[in-house]
Amino acid sequence: MQVWMVLLIIAVVIIAVLAILYFVGNKLQKKQEAQRAQLESAAQMYSMLVIDKKKMKMTEAGFPKMVIDQIPKRGKIAKVPVVKVKIGPKITPLLCDELIYDQVPVKAEIKAKVSGIYITEIHNLRNVAPPQEPKGFFKKFKKKTIEASRNVSGRK
Repeated sequence: MQVWMVLLIIAVVIIAVLAILYFVGNKLQKKQEAQRAQLESAAQMYSMLVIDKKKMKMTEAGFPKMVIDQIPKRGKIAKVPVVKVKIGPKITPLLCDELIYDQVPVKAEIKAKVSGIYITEIHNLRNVAPPQEPKGFFKKFKKKTIEASRNVSGRK
């Protein structure tokens, strides 16, 4: 009889954890949709020359001190896609969306939609070969996951 009680308690705990994760996930998804809407409303088109692109820590990317101070500790440690571009006479590091990072050509002129320091979309690639599909199971899985999260948030 005690084995059934233990299994019942474990099942109840697992169901409770899954329910909590479901509600927290919904809350975070709504928050992400609101942030995407803000990014889209503040976005502007810029013509820029891409100098370099790397995945590096925010502290090493060359962002102003004011930007670095606003980032939480976890964000300072994580590697993010950074693109160094020349907009007019000024060389600026910009953050790039994970989905379009592989599509950004190096040493080429592009038109991109920029919101603050974040590149959200790329338009009008000049003299650039189309990007290759990612090779490897995990890269393809990551791309599908990002595309699915975009489709859920209403952005395609």
